[in-house]
Amino acid sequence: MKKNMDRRQFVKNTTLTAAAMGVPMRAGKAGWMGANDRVRIAIIGLRQQGLVNMRDFCAVPGVEIAALCDVDESQFGRPIKVLEDMGRPKPKICGDMREIFDDKDIDAVSIATPNHWHALATIWACQAGKDVHVEKPGTHNIFEGQKMIEAARKYNRIVQHGTEQRSSPVQQEGIRLLHSGGIGEVYMAKGICYKWRDTIGQTPDEPVPLGVDYNLWLGPAPERPFSRNRFHYNWHWHWDYGNGDIGNQGVHEMDVARWGLGVQLPNRVSSMGAHVMFDDDQETPNVQIAVFRFDASSEAKTKILQFEVRHWVTNHEGPFFEGAENEIGNLFYGSEGYMVMTVSGWQTYLGKNRTKGPGMTGPGNDQHALGHARNFIAAVRNRDLSILNGSVEDGHYTCALIHMANASFRLGRTLDFDPKTQRYIGDDEANKTLSRAYRPPFVVPDKV
Repeated sequence: MKKNMDRRQFVKNTTLTAAAMGVPMRAGKAGWMGANDRVRIAIIGLRQQGLVNMRDFCAVPGVEIAALCDVDESQFGRPIKVLEDMGRPKPKICGDMREIFDDKDIDAVSIATPNHWHALATIWACQAGKDVHVEKPGTHNIFEGQKMIEAARKYNRIVQHGTEQRSSPVQQEGIRLLHSGGIGEVYMAKGICYKWRDTIGQTPDEPVPLGVDYNLWLGPAPERPFSRNRFHYNWHWHWDYGNGDIGNQGVHEMDVARWGLGVQLPNRVSSMGAHVMFDDDQETPNVQIAVFRFDASSEAKTKILQFEVRHWVTNHEGPFFEGAENEIGNLFYGSEGYMVMTVSGWQTYLGKNRTKGPGMTGPGNDQHALGHARNFIAAVRNRDLSILNGSVEDGHYTCALIHMANASFRLGRTLDFDPKTQRYIGDDEANKTLSRAYRPPFVVPDKV
């Protein structure tokens, strides 16, 4: 009997490992096997992250890049050349993502547009029967996260949020140690995003460049004249499209901080900051501090999450960060020690003498992203949400913290929040920040 039990456990473990790594599995008529193993994916948004995502999905066996989509015609050349050099078939190209959603031969989409497009594109894709990998941050406001979850569940879609550290074996092991009491009772996390960000300068309003469909680029955002500082990449620093660095690089560390603490939504948030040093077009703060409190419940004790954004000269947050150009990662504090975690590893320091304890190093962010792509395709092939890293729910909870911090910063006060209703308590002005006015016809719907 013992031998049979061991064999069954071995088969179970092998199956789970195969699914997690993206290995095709036979599952009867409904499964993926043979020619049916192929997943045809479209890449929507072709600049930096879109090109990274395309390369990662190309590295997953059985994945075909079926289509490329961007509102800027100048962005097609580089990815097409990459695919040609790989000997891949030439994909369909288009400027309007709705053509992708109408194509019945496309199974999934990878969305790497500006933030203000993420939610609507995801909802449209779900409605069209496509599975979705959506870049971080998955939402531009809290309402959008709620609607993305509704759409994913209503249309039975796999939706993965692009916080790829969820797919890192190194980070996974560090989180397991935290959750198993490796530094005692974890009561606080500090996420840090100290990244050199120079001035963006000032650019005037001007005619839309040739080959750019600016109406589609604006999408849900308000009508405004074209300016280069509100276009490629620098849109991150404007409220209509981006969420500042707390929602750009910071979203990765916010996600890890929340993951390590084992929390979802807070009861209180307070954030302050400023846009310092530079006289330029940036609207979002380049220095920002946010503190969240997760009140005690029957399931958990009170937890604190602190997050800090700095953009220029700064100190090292301990020896584990020394030598890095940018200080990006998390510190976790427990009753028996603390942990420092970066994208490439973690180290614990235990007791009053802060003696080195367990630690681990591994590959950097490029391998995390590849692992995330493999995990997404595995979940798509197996129709199994239980193996998905970075679910749409996790994406919503993490992005909600970003939006709450920015709301507190912009309103200039501490905000109380009800995690059950996902609304601010007794604060109509704050509740207006939960959503936005959408520009027709690019409206995130109340009913998905």
